[in-house]
Amino acid sequence: MSAVEAKLAELGLTLPEVVPPLAAYQPAVRSGVYVYTAGQLPMVEGKLPVTGKVGAEVTPEEAKDLARTCALNALAAVKSVTGDLDRIARVVKVVGFVASAADFTGQPGVVNGASELLGEVLGDKGVHARSAVGVAVLPLDAPVEVEIQVELVP
Repeated sequence: MSAVEAKLAELGLTLPEVVPPLAAYQPAVRSGVYVYTAGQLPMVEGKLPVTGKVGAEVTPEEAKDLARTCALNALAAVKSVTGDLDRIARVVKVVGFVASAADFTGQPGVVNGASELLGEVLGDKGVHARSAVGVAVLPLDAPVEVEIQVELVP
């Protein structure tokens, strides 16, 4: 077990299976020392635990937890192309998309779920640049979607 996966276990988390693509793309692609993930939905065992807009059908607290799930799914996608999460030198960028009710403006707080998880699991290597974007709708009516870019140890 890698040190990163040991840290996940210490936090009571397990790395999920890679979420299969919903269309014509790969869950993650490596280019040189970087890995770029596709947008990861908060799928758990092949299903979305909740759907709808944040600030309407989904509370910000629920959405923040869903963003954590997205980050776990993103780490699984990274592992699928690297074989070992200990190869992560740092998380470079996180982009979070939040399907938002018209008057919802708390996107940064929602995406904190992903950012905080990466920090808990990777420590200083999890500190990153970030965008948190409100959108009208996401695939499968998911409330949140997260993609990450990581740099690998050469």
